[in-house]
Amino acid sequence: MCLHQPACPAADAPDREAAHVVAAHSEQGWSLLCNGVVLFEDNGEILPDGRVIHPRRPIDAKAPAAA
Repeated sequence: MCLHQPACPAADAPDREAAHVVAAHSEQGWSLLCNGVVLFEDNGEILPDGRVIHPRRPIDAKAPAAA
């Protein structure tokens, strides 16, 4: 899918998130990368083969509970 030179990392590469953004939908919290990965704002991912990479955003344990 990537036509950049040098080519972006493949969807199964460890550095896949370094690929160029081809469509950004920040209002919905996701971006499509040129390697076919859907990257969510919480760092979760959906790979082109359907595999899910769970979010890696740290949870703030000190945040106050909603009233």
